[in-house]
Amino acid sequence: MRPAIRLRATPTALGSTKGLKPAPLALLPPIPLYRRLFRTHRKFLPKEMRLLGDEYIKSEFRAHQRVENPMHIIGFLTEWQMYAQKIEGESWRGEKIDKGKIDKMSDQQLGQLYELMQAIQKTAREGDDSGSA
Repeated sequence: MRPAIRLRATPTALGSTKGLKPAPLALLPPIPLYRRLFRTHRKFLPKEMRLLGDEYIKSEFRAHQRVENPMHIIGFLTEWQMYAQKIEGESWRGEKIDKGKIDKMSDQQLGQLYELMQAIQKTAREGDDSGSA
């Protein structure tokens, strides 16, 4: 009887993106991704950022609930999954949005981004005011 050869998984560079980012995971279905985003916020974000982020997740998923274009759905889920990975890895602090992504945004998306920026700045100002009082 021959001894059995044990095959063990070994890490490889396949699927990684030049060592800068982790290899993307398989795309999660909408509901598990939705739940993961809330868990990620609960675990990694301060309360005021979590509240703002949770509301944003809810509104975006509601707005995209009836989308039927498969490419749009895949893009939407992919971006949210990458967002969750960044928050979990805490590599998001101080990061700027890629200019290529901004160039691809519609006027409505740019308006939403501006509103989000204003809400963040307002929250930061309120935090500064309560800290100095």
